Amino acid sequence: MTYTRMELMICSAARWLEDGAMVVVGTGAPCAAAMLAQKTTAPNLTLLFEAGGVGPQLPRMPISVGDSRTFYRGLMATSMADIMETCQRGMVEYTFLGGAQIDQFGNLNSTQIGSDHSHPKVRLPGSGGANDLASLCWRILVITPHDRRRFVEKCDFVTTPGYLTGPGAREAAGLPAGTGPYKVITDLAVLGYDDATKRMQVESLHPGTTLDDVCSRTGFELLVRNPLETTPAPDAEMLDILRREVDPLRYIIGRG
Repeated sequence: MTYTRMELMICSAARWLEDGAMVVVGTGAPCAAAMLAQKTTAPNLTLLFEAGGVGPQLPRMPISVGDSRTFYRGLMATSMADIMETCQRGMVEYTFLGGAQIDQFGNLNSTQIGSDHSHPKVRLPGSGGANDLASLCWRILVITPHDRRRFVEKCDFVTTPGYLTGPGAREAAGLPAGTGPYKVITDLAVLGYDDATKRMQVESLHPGTTLDDVCSRTGFELLVRNPLETTPAPDAEMLDILRREVDPLRYIIGRG
């Protein structure tokens, strides 16, 4: 059975969303993962979109968080303020986020490349709702390709808080206790965070990937969980649903 790295990332991410949970998603791969989970392992998963869609049964992949499909057969069509209030009340288990850079504590940069804020090398889109969601949802999930430009020793700008500088730093900054980064799903591995140090650690390697592959494409020292597991390969049913129902036009998964 053949599959692309993107398909493997999406199928792996979908498995981390349990039935009955609530998740705020954006467009692209996070939305594909949430749709796939809803159609397979988590039929009672509630999707929320930043523009106000709550609990839709997505007929096709939306092109933005304000796409009318994000309200299709939904529980409620509301506003961004209500979505953020729901997160603030501690009702949302997961959020899917991304960025141009991520460090060993799960801090994300989607603001700029280069440390000079007045004259950055590249100006990026910024936070949107990412800072709010990372601050208020219980667990942060990230899907991203794995390379040294993204996995950096120190973010040029912290747009979105992970564990900040380590244990206790989120709480000291006034963020709710018990919230924070959870998993990072890349094209090489699934990474999590060590409970004691809050540093990123390798938890499972994708089929055909070695630990050296992961470490050589990371700009900081990774911890390694013992035992180190192998990520389950996508099964035929999951791949079929992903290709036929979730992304039939292959906007996200590509054409192999």
